[in-house]
Amino acid sequence: MRSDSRRAPDEPARIILGVGAGIAAYKVCELLRDLTEAGLQVRVMPTRDSLHFVGAATWAALSGQPVAPDVWDDAHEVPHVRLGREADLVVVAPATADLLAKAAQGLAGDLLTATLLTARCPVLFAPAMHTEMWEHPATQANVALLRAREAVVLEPATGRLTGADSGPGRLPDPGELFQTAVRLLDRGVAGLGTDLAGRRVVVSAGGTREELDPVRFLGNWSSGRQGYALARTAAARGAEVTLVAANVALPDPAGVRVVRVTSACQLREAVRAAAAGADAVVMAAAVADFRPLSRSDVKIKKSGQAPEPLALAENPDILRELSVHRMRRGQVVVGFGAETGDVLAAGRDKLARKGCDLLVVNQVGNGLAFGTVDNAAVVLAAGGVVADIPRGPKDVLADRVWDLVAARFTPDN
Repeated sequence: MRSDSRRAPDEPARIILGVGAGIAAYKVCELLRDLTEAGLQVRVMPTRDSLHFVGAATWAALSGQPVAPDVWDDAHEVPHVRLGREADLVVVAPATADLLAKAAQGLAGDLLTATLLTARCPVLFAPAMHTEMWEHPATQANVALLRAREAVVLEPATGRLTGADSGPGRLPDPGELFQTAVRLLDRGVAGLGTDLAGRRVVVSAGGTREELDPVRFLGNWSSGRQGYALARTAAARGAEVTLVAANVALPDPAGVRVVRVTSACQLREAVRAAAAGADAVVMAAAVADFRPLSRSDVKIKKSGQAPEPLALAENPDILRELSVHRMRRGQVVVGFGAETGDVLAAGRDKLARKGCDLLVVNQVGNGLAFGTVDNAAVVLAAGGVVADIPRGPKDVLADRVWDLVAARFTPDN
């Protein structure tokens, strides 16, 4: 969907930030701050009940814009029509069970719900509620209906809720919500939409660790940033995302199910389980090729003599297994190759051995790729080079990879 906005190219994008009546409303202040500091123009639309949690004066001060929950305020301007038509993105956070139900049924009892009916731009819902409310069949039916209409409804985070409760229903990290909103805004302004809506994808990220003893391991320098960018971007494009994260110290991407693992064997089991119903699997994790043949139960200490040579066993080739034994018909499998030296030659050799559909090859070492916020890559397929992606933010590279994956989907897979 594209906005009917007539703003000039040098004007800031216009965001509507709808706030539902949930305790997580206080966290949305941080999201608002991130949006405004990014130079975006944000109009906050709280529901009347949400003002019990955060008052109108706070929203007005943080946004620099007037705040009113009622369609009768400034009625001569018909605000729900004007603001809905002008918006480039609508973000609803927290999206309570009540708000999701009203949006799904097309009810328009206040300024926010009326604006949702007039908006012709991407709409992002960030649900937050008690676990029982999120899992109720009525809420799940409303979420499915909104997604079928091309709204992006994120999966809530899992964690501490109000009181002693814990489970799915927590508002995602505000910083990650900001990143998702920006990715969706960029695509909406470009008219690209949510092309992964209805797709289930699996992404692996980080670097595996193979334990030598209780305190030492064999590992690598992967930070997981590229895999997290792939997961975040897929969620912003409407996909249901499972992220298998190996030893990553980053906030969970908004709307993404995260499975945490340590070793290559653990990652293999988690990816295979998630891939059973997936349309695409992207193996961005740096997986150790070898593991110690045995692990010491106690810390290995100095003895004054040279240690015994370290005996290694070869780890399973997860990417080749996924490529040769597809978990479902039409599944797209993408590998990553972190290489030194002749990157293209190494990439072509790896592609031939692994048998995946696409191989994203990038140069590593000497400050490149691992732990950085940017990346460059060449994407290979059986026919040769598919894309040469210049150095830039990892989110941009992630978008390009998903473009190539989406192009390989067919209507019947």
